[in-house]
Amino acid sequence: MSLTCPNCGNAENFLAKTLQMHLVRVADGQVQPPMEEGRPALFELLCDECDATLDLEGFNDDERRELMVTLGAR
Repeated sequence: MSLTCPNCGNAENFLAKTLQMHLVRVADGQVQPPMEEGRPALFELLCDECDATLDLEGFNDDERRELMVTLGAR
């Protein structure tokens, strides 16, 4: 898979912003540890050189899937 920033041409370093949520349960007034860990959702992909946002919708299905698997995201 190859990524290239359409703004500056960077093809090496990118920032992947993810969002991880945890279900917290309270039982008998005590916070219980999360029952399961979910995979993070990919929130935004930025060029590390110029901070431009890469359009995730512009990736084909195989590229998007490879990125998600690499990040362990959904």
